[in-house]
Amino acid sequence: MVATKNIPDVSESLLHTSGSDLCAKLSIHIDCRSEEDKFKWLESEKVGYDLGESAIRNWVRDHWSGYLRAKWLEHLQGKCFWTELDRGDFGLLQHQFQDQRDLLEPIVDKLKCGYENLTVIAWAKAHRVPIDAVLQILEALDINSRRMVHRFDTR
Repeated sequence: MVATKNIPDVSESLLHTSGSDLCAKLSIHIDCRSEEDKFKWLESEKVGYDLGESAIRNWVRDHWSGYLRAKWLEHLQGKCFWTELDRGDFGLLQHQFQDQRDLLEPIVDKLKCGYENLTVIAWAKAHRVPIDAVLQILEALDINSRRMVHRFDTR
């Protein structure tokens, strides 16, 4: 008899989206540790010894915000379900603001680049973009309430 306890349950790792599409259901904390380990290994190789926790702290300082922002956007786009993020936000960009795609896309692009709400608003004002529509999108995305603190974040 073959032991099956090490085989992951597909229902736990995949999530049905629209129709027959499947999407990964993953944990930010687990994925993050993998990224940290890769970074620590590469940085340790450069200097010739194990940098340990200091390499991870450097990764947090330099990469955590961008990493988390990318995962949040994947969640909003319905590309990957991140278990630590709000279930109601999953795929939000696939069904909300479809009538405002011309405005939504540049806003999402700016968020991908690390812009914050105020910077997006300044961009909108400078380019004479209807500010009410921008504010409506930013409110729905609610980036400020979607932040997570990393276990080594000292800020």
